[in-house]
Amino acid sequence: MPSNVPDSLDNWWCPMDTEYAFMGFSYEVTACQSPSQLNAEFADIRNNFNSRYVRLYGVCDNDGFYDDIVDAAWNNGLGVHALIWFGFTGGNQWETRRDSLINMLTTNPKAKFVTRGVQFGSEPLFDNVLPHSELASQVLSAKARLAGVQIPVTVSELAYGYQERGGAQDVLDAIDYINIHMLPFFSSAATTGAHAWPLVESDMNWFIKHGNGKKMYFDENGWPSVTSQGVQPNSRHAVASVWSEHQYFELLDNHCEDFKNAPGGGIGWFAHIYSDNQEPGYGIYNVNGVTKFNFHPRTSC
Repeated sequence: MPSNVPDSLDNWWCPMDTEYAFMGFSYEVTACQSPSQLNAEFADIRNNFNSRYVRLYGVCDNDGFYDDIVDAAWNNGLGVHALIWFGFTGGNQWETRRDSLINMLTTNPKAKFVTRGVQFGSEPLFDNVLPHSELASQVLSAKARLAGVQIPVTVSELAYGYQERGGAQDVLDAIDYINIHMLPFFSSAATTGAHAWPLVESDMNWFIKHGNGKKMYFDENGWPSVTSQGVQPNSRHAVASVWSEHQYFELLDNHCEDFKNAPGGGIGWFAHIYSDNQEPGYGIYNVNGVTKFNFHPRTSC
């Protein structure tokens, strides 16, 4: 990053329509990581995996935490997909989080230079947090509030979340780009990560058909190495193992050309998630800080 904050965003970001293949990691912040931990792990994400972005997951409601995210991203040359977190317990705390994040993005001088987009999530349609018409209105309102800092807005959601609400085309029309949850382990047709492409392709093609050519990212995207209380298969043939997780990411890497040729300049994908300490079984790192398998996916092809 430059030694001084630039005066303008002109020519700052590479166009989204040039981005495809591996983007970086989904990164959970529920632990409210210290500035030193954020800086160390963002450095690892950037330097050891050639990542371009981190996509935030979960929430830390501590005052100033997103300022720490911005500083760590700035220090390490990473962009951030920020998140307005609804959670799983209902209530309206997400409104306070929305206002706090937007205030920070419009007042911290570095924020607009590291924040590539803002997501409403996670899975607000599938979780029935808001009617889809109200969610679309929230997206449009956030876009207007962030127009001055040129930060686009999206929703982080499953294909099924849209489909079970008649397609929720109003949401797809409102968002600037499409953040897709790709979690094929939960399909009733799931077997192993190595054989997940038909499941991935089906959801991908649904978004291609209904997304009006908008940019697409697989943001919450992975395959678990173990099951847990909240991670149970819907197919008796679904295999949760380190091998299956590894094969899933190998599968995505092997389909780099398919992602490159998708509408919007190609599909980018994130690995969900950085560490098993953040979400059991989904990490590239295990709980001891050791990578579970060789992970060096392509960023272009």
